[in-house]
Amino acid sequence: MEAADSCIDRLRGEPHRGAMNAPSTPRLPVFYRPEMVARPRSYSPSAEKPARVVDDWLALGLPIELIAPEPVSEAELGRAHDPDFVRAVLASKRDNGFGDRSPEVAASLPYTTGAMLSAARWVLERGGIACAPCSGFHHAGYARAAGYCTFNGLVVTALALLSEERVRRVAILDCDQHHGDGTEEPLRRLERRASVHHFSAGESFHARAQVPAFFERLARELDEAAACDLVLYQAGADPHVDDPLGGWLTTDELRLRDELVFDTLAARGVPVVWNLAGGYQREPDGSIPEVLRIHANTARASLRALSRRG
Repeated sequence: MEAADSCIDRLRGEPHRGAMNAPSTPRLPVFYRPEMVARPRSYSPSAEKPARVVDDWLALGLPIELIAPEPVSEAELGRAHDPDFVRAVLASKRDNGFGDRSPEVAASLPYTTGAMLSAARWVLERGGIACAPCSGFHHAGYARAAGYCTFNGLVVTALALLSEERVRRVAILDCDQHHGDGTEEPLRRLERRASVHHFSAGESFHARAQVPAFFERLARELDEAAACDLVLYQAGADPHVDDPLGGWLTTDELRLRDELVFDTLAARGVPVVWNLAGGYQREPDGSIPEVLRIHANTARASLRALSRRG
């Protein structure tokens, strides 16, 4: 619990114990390819974010290693979703999570979920932390798209790895602003709740007064997650106090959240794959500098944990 205790101490304004200087800089594996990007007419920037985030990290000089993910197959999507729903969405015959039938969005979907699955296979073989810079998963249910989410890449990834017997138990640690209701649905329907530990912060935490309770609950959830073979972490940007769909954690608190997750799991030797999740702050010109800043802080927190591990 040392990592958890240190983050909670910093939240309370107490000195951080056990800080370390990394003698060398590791590289964060980032599973990205341009096919992950689409441009629907949507309030959410999530379909365009993979390219924006990777470009930002490269411009900042963050030490990342770009790795091209493999797309998932219809069969892999069909483990978590109704196969008829999968085929119809990919053929642009049913609405995607953005409420349209864009062929461009349909073409991107196997690659966004593929980034999660490829990153998970990578860390299971090598350990450590990897990033899939994509969004749009946790509202997608068994046979429905919702809330800018079409296919649930979290559940698809977990079920693929369980099917391949690479893992016995997976943790989904969802720290988006909103409840991951779509994640619960296929897990219940497919009777996989015993194999997948799911925590969705957005189910219970929404207010500034809940910040200490959130960090205490997160520390407990990390104890549960550390007993799993793999953690899938949704590092949402939308709980930020200035997000139009969020509003309760400051930039520093989001950073502490990420450090708590990565430091705790790295200390326990549990591999982690993280993705971007929500973030809706926009400038009048359509740019998203505050969202990019939050995601860059998450990348730095993951690199910090990697340097301590290595």
